[in-house]
Amino acid sequence: MHSLWNALNRISLIKQILVGLIIGIVVAMAFPAAGKELALLGVIFVGALKGIAPVLVFVLVSAALSRKQEDHESNIKDVIILYLIGTFLAAFFAVMISFVFPLTLQLDVSAASNKAPEGIAEVLTTLLKNIVDNPVHALMTGNYIGILGWACLFGVAVRRVSESSKAVLDDCADAVTTCVQWIIRLAPLGIMGLVADSVSSNGIGALIGYAKLLCLLLGTMLLFAFVVNPIIVYAKIHRNPYPLVWKCIKTSGVTAFFTRSSAANIPVNLSLAKEIGVNPDTYTVTIPLGATINMSGAAITISIMTLAAVHTLGIAVDFPTALLLSVLSAIGACGASGVAGGSLLLIPMACSLFGISNDIAMQVVGVGFIIGVLQDSTETALNSSTDILFTAAADFAQRGYPEHLGGHEVSHQG
Repeated sequence: MHSLWNALNRISLIKQILVGLIIGIVVAMAFPAAGKELALLGVIFVGALKGIAPVLVFVLVSAALSRKQEDHESNIKDVIILYLIGTFLAAFFAVMISFVFPLTLQLDVSAASNKAPEGIAEVLTTLLKNIVDNPVHALMTGNYIGILGWACLFGVAVRRVSESSKAVLDDCADAVTTCVQWIIRLAPLGIMGLVADSVSSNGIGALIGYAKLLCLLLGTMLLFAFVVNPIIVYAKIHRNPYPLVWKCIKTSGVTAFFTRSSAANIPVNLSLAKEIGVNPDTYTVTIPLGATINMSGAAITISIMTLAAVHTLGIAVDFPTALLLSVLSAIGACGASGVAGGSLLLIPMACSLFGISNDIAMQVVGVGFIIGVLQDSTETALNSSTDILFTAAADFAQRGYPEHLGGHEVSHQG
């Protein structure tokens, strides 16, 4: 077993994931019943990630803040600014694409049963309530806004205790990080199970009727990932952004595509941030925060799906209204949960801007669930890979671009 483990470690995780992906597809296509049986591997993998992620975030953020010095730069503010700019630009970019390629829908799907937020005030109110959620409840339910709030408070408080107590917290952070690394090594098996279950349950036939909408959504997200995001990063680091962009998409985006959960991908991003040399004082805070507020993919989904309903109903949209929709979509996306399908329930809120009834808006949500197999996977891949991309860009802009990405080596701090 030891020799087998060493042999597996010599093969890159990405290659192992690709092998698992191929096996999952082949099994699901040839033996659908067996594909459903393999789903258990995916359930275990995603469950393990979701289970460890809240504890990981709380411990790492607390430990980082307990050691943070007042004069120590962590670039957290710069990362948050990039998050907000990126999410707004994603919404605006999607609105412009929808004007160039207007699409209409056949709004005849059954209404979804999920309750959507009634307005932007409800989304903001929910976010504020989540900050002061019971810390135990926040850990149990994966409320990352609440976890971050209490972790920050706890971390600052720990600054006042003895060095030995701080060392215990550091040791706990190391132990939890090791557990995460073990779980990530199971990604090939987990993704094999997720893919096998998805293909055997849905196939690709259900997507044919909505192929144009799906292509518009995926195309917009890919353009944003490979064109707009690199422009934002270049403006920050003034170097060729593509080595960093590709590294983030290849490692973070691929895993997020299959887990379909920004929250579940937090451990993957934390591991990648450590690998490429990002300041831990920065990424231990900004990565979990990005899983909650950095939602470029969600902003694109909300904007395109809303304008598809608008075009279907023949509603005229002027530029100021389009700009307002971009702002509304960006704010709404920040309130979207970090789980599969989280952005779809914000569509009725955006539709309300145009006076579209909730009944019709929920039909659009139903369309979203039909195409969600690929739409939500791509959306999550964009969201999660952008978390680590912007975190690294802000950090490298100050401390230097690392040698293995085409610059000079980072001088590590902290």
